[in-house]
Amino acid sequence: MILPAPLLQVVLIPTIAVPIIALAGRRLGKRSSWVVGSILAYTNLLLLWTAYELWFGGEPVLEVYAWSNTLFALEMGFYADGLSIVVALAVNLVCNALVIFSTEYLDHRIHVIYQRESKPLNGLYYSLFLLFSTGLLGICFATNLIEVYVFLDVLLIPLYFIMDHFGYITRHRVATMCFIWGFVAGALFLVGSIMVFSQTGSFQISDLPALLGKPLAIWASLFMILGILIKLAVFGFHVWLPWVHAEHPSCIAGVLAVIVGIENYLIARIFVQNLLGIFELFSLPLMVWAVITMVYGAYLTIAQDDVKRLYACSTIGQTAYSLLGLASCTAFGAVGGIFYFVSHAFGKAILFSIAGALVYRTGVRDMRLMGGLARAMPVSATLCILGSMILSAIPPLSGFPAEWIMFIGIFQAGTGNNALYFAIAIVGIFATFLTPVYTFWPVMRIFFGPPPPTMVNVREAPVSMLAPLSALALASFLIGVFPELITRLLIPAFAGIP
Repeated sequence: MILPAPLLQVVLIPTIAVPIIALAGRRLGKRSSWVVGSILAYTNLLLLWTAYELWFGGEPVLEVYAWSNTLFALEMGFYADGLSIVVALAVNLVCNALVIFSTEYLDHRIHVIYQRESKPLNGLYYSLFLLFSTGLLGICFATNLIEVYVFLDVLLIPLYFIMDHFGYITRHRVATMCFIWGFVAGALFLVGSIMVFSQTGSFQISDLPALLGKPLAIWASLFMILGILIKLAVFGFHVWLPWVHAEHPSCIAGVLAVIVGIENYLIARIFVQNLLGIFELFSLPLMVWAVITMVYGAYLTIAQDDVKRLYACSTIGQTAYSLLGLASCTAFGAVGGIFYFVSHAFGKAILFSIAGALVYRTGVRDMRLMGGLARAMPVSATLCILGSMILSAIPPLSGFPAEWIMFIGIFQAGTGNNALYFAIAIVGIFATFLTPVYTFWPVMRIFFGPPPPTMVNVREAPVSMLAPLSALALASFLIGVFPELITRLLIPAFAGIP
């Protein structure tokens, strides 16, 4: 590695920049977005270089730093292999795109809420935004369970304060709801992590195989899984997501979809890679749970007329796709599940941001009051169609190879086990047919048909909103046409799975 400590840099640089941006933002105002965008562009270059070396057969990168030697030795480590680097690149690219998207949207939002311009509020937002990158990349590269817990809680800070200051209806109450659910989920994960330490004497993720056969192994795993499932918003734990996801400012709604979906990465890293023997015990109930969530999320989405709430509800069902693949406990299911998470991150960031662009230009969230906007907003309409294609797994975009690979693994689980697994796979396939319904039906309602009188003077969204979304659509196209860009990195990460 030519560049020193690249993994430490991608986590530490955004963190160090937080107070700097908070102060500089008082002078820069909305131009702070370009400074933060440049910081994230630099970290993306570091990640791309690391991915380039791994793609051509380089060894995984491990960086270890002393953290605590008091009660017990605890190291802060960062580990980049094919699995973590793919997820890190995807989530950081989404953050990079959405911070540029925020330039005009956030400034407009401040004027709507506070009836004035406020450079300090811009500085607050962009400094908090950097913590998204810190938390997400920290989760991706963490080498021990305490690190994972810390970075999960780091994400609650920007979520709470951005929601509280810049959200929509009842933003103060919804911000509190988001924090409480996230804190409870993290606490359950921490309890499971402490149980792991009590059995193995280590918090290291690489030491997790030693948990197999221990008296509290299943209980420790159960607590960690419950914490993950709450954050994943599966059916029964989903009640917080439609409120939080719909009422957050649209400039970070795509990031929130990533925060929800990254729990699938934790399942892959902790359980599929290191505790497969225990995770197989949860395979069948988790697959049933995932299918129920997929179907419930689809029908809940179809019932919505609010464009932001519609895309919020769709996240419930979409993130369950990856859970279904991972819970199959097959290599194809795991590769496809992570591939689908990456694809969904791109697609949902595009769709949520287009919803924000619509609110920015029309001031309306109710799709019943929209129509015929394709003529006035052709680029936005095109991007909305592309985002819908990604989620609906229509080639040549990334959703198609991701679902294809994932369902190969799901059907493999069906052929190797009892008939119930095979039935789940069939139901999962039929659940995917609902996705085009709830993604393309809004497209028809918003962009086609006769425009109502209130929409005749609508203009296209600013370039600063559309250009970063176009970059995400291009990324989806590239990995859709050349899936080996991802699979060549992911497959070795799951080489030990049947």
